[in-house]
Amino acid sequence: MFGINGGELLVLILIAIVVVGPERMPEYARQLREWVLGVRAAVDKGRAQLKAEVGDDVDWEKLDPRQYDPRRIVREALYEPAPTAAPVRSAPEATGQPAPFDADAT
Repeated sequence: MFGINGGELLVLILIAIVVVGPERMPEYARQLREWVLGVRAAVDKGRAQLKAEVGDDVDWEKLDPRQYDPRRIVREALYEPAPTAAPVRSAPEATGQPAPFDADAT
């Protein structure tokens, strides 16, 4: 939490109590509670709205942007084996007859 440990947090709370004073501390605690409950209600409302608009049948793993890492895409494209094409056979070779010869063409 903000890079502070428990001891530092305790010191900050004690300083806040001294600065604010014991007579105003309950009011500030009540305001903090209302703020936390308001944030929690907003988050719950957002979740409910998202669930209502999108539904339950969303595959969130397919929508994960981490799967579109450009380095991984290029790596897979470069190391993908090239498809091997079947050798093209000409019609005379396939039938066992000699290739046609045109004496006028030469």
